Formats: sequence, structure tokens, C-alpha cells
Amino acid sequence: MKKIIGLFIIIVLLPVSGLKAEEVLSWEDCLKETTKNHPDLIAATEVIEKNFAAKNITASQEYPQVNSSLSGSTTKSSGGRTVKDYSASLTASQLLFDAKKTINDVKAAQENIKASQQSYRFTSSEVRQRLRAAFINLLKAQDLIRVTADILKMRRSDYELITLRYESGYEHRGALLTAEANLAQANFQVAQAKRDAELAQWQLTKELGRKEFIPMSVKGDFIVIDMAKEKPDFEMLAKNNPSLQQIIAQKNAAQFGIKSTYANFFPTLTAQAGANKSGSRWFPQDSQWDLGLSASLPIFEGGLRSAQIAQAEALFKQFQANERSTRDGIIVALAQAWTSLQDAVETVDVQSKQLAASQERATIAETEYSTGFITYDNWTIIQDNLVQAKTNFLNAQANALLAEANWRQAKGEVIENAL
Repeated sequence: MKKIIGLFIIIVLLPVSGLKAEEVLSWEDCLKETTKNHPDLIAATEVIEKNFAAKNITASQEYPQVNSSLSGSTTKSSGGRTVKDYSASLTASQLLFDAKKTINDVKAAQENIKASQQSYRFTSSEVRQRLRAAFINLLKAQDLIRVTADILKMRRSDYELITLRYESGYEHRGALLTAEANLAQANFQVAQAKRDAELAQWQLTKELGRKEFIPMSVKGDFIVIDMAKEKPDFEMLAKNNPSLQQIIAQKNAAQFGIKSTYANFFPTLTAQAGANKSGSRWFPQDSQWDLGLSASLPIFEGGLRSAQIAQAEALFKQFQANERSTRDGIIVALAQAWTSLQDAVETVDVQSKQLAASQERATIAETEYSTGFITYDNWTIIQDNLVQAKTNFLNAQANALLAEANWRQAKGEVIENAL
């Protein structure tokens, strides 16, 4: 039985030497690739371009509108007579007055551009957080493979020691069965760690914006850089958050929309000019031209424009309320993220001390148990504490990095600033 278990352990340990990967990525490598390839960033960029185009479309109404046309026709009467008619015309119009409706529409379009730019910043902040989380999860999974391998090695040593003492009559069968169960648990944890590593690779692949999966590993450490030891001014940080800036831009656009809607109650004045040539031959020689002004003023539309004003004012008030709600939410999110970061950083220090203490106790306990100074029950509790301390320390390190990533997102840090 010992030979079979020994062979099984060797087979399990063979691939544990490290996570096989075709490439190794640093955090900077991931940032550069994601900035270039992530579909969410590409989509957000296209929204900005769309709003720029919309603004140019609106602004085009301020410029002269020039059109040309050419036509030709042949008409044959019942008497056999054929008449040919050709014409060429050029017309132009220029908006002279619309109570600044177009100007306000252009200003609203400019605010929509700002809103889409802030939306891009928000998307960039979210993508950075997800990328960082995927990077940390893979970094943790890689380290977990090493930790579980160490635990497996320790459980194997424990099993061998218990087996010898059981065969010599110094230990009961319950201890042997417990050692076997611990060894089986350690084997499972090694396999689970490998599966978690592959899942983390898939997550990172998505956040890198790659179209195909390629096995990879990451290199880095578990050092938290932005600890924010001093409590910051949350209200000041909230002012620059892209979510709030986007709402403010939308509110400003709605305000210009109100002014534009009020302009509908005023007349619109347009200058028009045209030149036309016609005749029965090509190129037609008969010329005529025209020049004029046209004005339009709504008289009765069944309350349409009043309803439009009510709609525009309601939209503005909606964004006003959204602005206040968003600011309050951001301040609370900043406070929560900062608190979580401080707790996570301090937890790392506590778990580090716990691990050091558990390792020292385990070293002493192993000697005491092998010489009979402590019982199996006391010894196995100490060993279990060491196993748990190893896992807790790794989890605390990863959680601290994730808390830092969440803190940066709460502040609205974008992926471009991390390059």
C-alpha cells in the first residue's frame, strides 16, 4: 500500500514544478495590450467619434447650403412632334435668424461629446479594475500551486511518520486514517489549484482583449503601492470622478436643450438665391435668377412646443437629481473602498505574523511528537493550523491587491494613467 501511495504522490508532484506557459506577462505588458485591444475601450472610443460627427452635423446648419441640379427630357406628342427640354440650376440658402436655436444645439452637442469622453474614462477605469483583478487572480493561482505543493509534501511526510508509528504500535488506526484523509485533501487542493490557474488564464485572456486563448503566466509581487494611509478628502476626489463628470455634462447638454426648445417660439429667417438655365438644346442658354427671404413662425400646433419645453425641463431636473445622487454614491464608495484597503493591508501584516508563529510551532511540535512529548491530537491541530496559515496569508496578500485595485477604481483612475 505504501508503494502505491508513494507512486501516486510522485505522479501528482511531477507537473507541480510550475505553471507551464508559452509566455510570461508583466503588469505593464497587460496594460499596453489591453489599452490597444479591449473591445469595451474601442466601443467607447467610437461613441466619442459618433458624437463628434453629430456635433458637426448640427453645426452644418450654420453654413450656406448649396445645391445643384441637372435635368433633361424628351416629349413626343400624338402629332409626331418631339420637344426636348434641358435645365441646369444652382440654389443656395443661408440661415439668418433662428433665435440661437442652432447655436444652443451645437453647444448641447459639445456637452454630449464631453459626456462620452467621461463615459470613456469610466469604461477605462472599469477595464483597469477587471484587468487588475484577473492579473491578481492568476498571480495568486500560480502561488497557490506552490503553496499546495508544499502542503502536499508536508502531508506526505506526516503520513509516512504516522504509518511508521502505527506499524510500530505507537499510534492508533484513527490517526492513520486521518493522515490518509489529509493526504487525499492535499492532492485535491493541488489539482484544484491547477484548475483555478487555467480559469484565471481565461479571465486574463478576456481582459487583454485577445481573440484566442494562449496559455500564459504573469510575473509580479504582492506589494500594495497605493496604501492611502492618510484619510483623503472624499468629496474632493468625487469631483473628478468620471461618473460625476459625465452626469454634469449631460445636465449641461439638457440645459442648452431647454434654450433650443424655447427658440421654437420665434420665427426663422432664411435667405435664398438661385440661378437657372433652360432650353431645348444642351447646354441651355435661357437664364433666370431669383433672390429672396423666407420667414416661418408657428401659429398653432396643438401644444406641441409647450410639451417639448416641459419635456426638456424635466430632463434637466432629472440630471440635476442624478448629479446629487451620483456624487453621494461616489463619496460612499470612496469611503468603503478606502476602509477596505486599510483593513486588507493590516490583515496581511497580521496573517504574516500568524504564519511565522504557525511555522515555528509546527517545527517544534514535529520534534516533540516524534519523541512522544505530545499526543497525536495536539500535533495534528498544530499541523492543520500551519496549513490554514499558509493559505490565509496568500489570500490576505491577494485581497490587499484587489482592495487597492478597487480603491483606484473608486477614485476613477483610468488604464492610460497606469502606463
